[in-house]
Amino acid sequence: MGPILVYYPDPAEARAYARFVRPPRGAAVECCDSPAAAARRIEDAEILYAWAFPAHLLARARRLRWVQAMGAGVDRFLVPELPEGTVLTRAPVFGPWMVEYVFGWCAWVTQKAEAYRQAQREHRWLAAVPDRLRGRTLAIVGLGTTGRALARAARAFGMRVTGVSRCGRRVAHVDHVYPTARLTRALAEADFAVLAVPLTAQTRRLIGARELAALRPSAWLVNVARGPIVEEQALLAALRQGRLAGAILDVFDEEPLPAGHPLWDLPNVVITPHVAGPSTPAEIGSVFNDNLRRYAAARRLAHRVDRRRGY
Repeated sequence: MGPILVYYPDPAEARAYARFVRPPRGAAVECCDSPAAAARRIEDAEILYAWAFPAHLLARARRLRWVQAMGAGVDRFLVPELPEGTVLTRAPVFGPWMVEYVFGWCAWVTQKAEAYRQAQREHRWLAAVPDRLRGRTLAIVGLGTTGRALARAARAFGMRVTGVSRCGRRVAHVDHVYPTARLTRALAEADFAVLAVPLTAQTRRLIGARELAALRPSAWLVNVARGPIVEEQALLAALRQGRLAGAILDVFDEEPLPAGHPLWDLPNVVITPHVAGPSTPAEIGSVFNDNLRRYAAARRLAHRVDRRRGY
């Protein structure tokens, strides 16, 4: 087996991910944390285990046979520079993280947490009764690993669950699944609409002015997918004009979100720094090591990405 190249653009994180690699006997593990270092090693690598790898360097990867992404999203690797025939795999371990994130913030809305905290700061007894998640409708756009985990959790809260997928095929714990062509119908029923789709050519700007107009003025949009799935200017307009109760946003077109961006100042927006599904060396390492054993035994790798579909 040729060299295994571990790449993360931060020295401490790169070393942490490399420590969890369990290579077969005789396989070399090389660790790098900068484009310059990667440029010197990518030509010889047979396996790439990476986060935010410089796409232009993939064109030099003449011996590359397999890429394991350190995340569920693989859009950074779906580029022409990735050599033909290279297997791309993802790490679908983020469902439990995203479940806690989504329902933590949904409960923040229904429990009126912001209002109570503001009243506390003002030493004021706020006579307002909180709402419940039970009986509310959660619309999940994207019913992959994360979407199905969200559906199971929503059931436990007593929520009605609708979903949107390419084919509209029935999914456990989802009351009704709509095909993408009927996306606005699903959004019209939602109290909370959660975006959990991968970023592909088909999902880029999936949520624009028409889709946002389908949401009720009392609805909240939650984006734990990718920023470019939403048309940002349309979202800003809907939030400013009160056509949407609010948005909980973990992902953006540009990250970090620029300090002067207007989203920062909107009172009905929650901004978090792409933390809904954090990658941890131990969790991702277990996925990589399982696939590494499969690779060494010439078995089919798990969590393979269909490069045509983008997931």
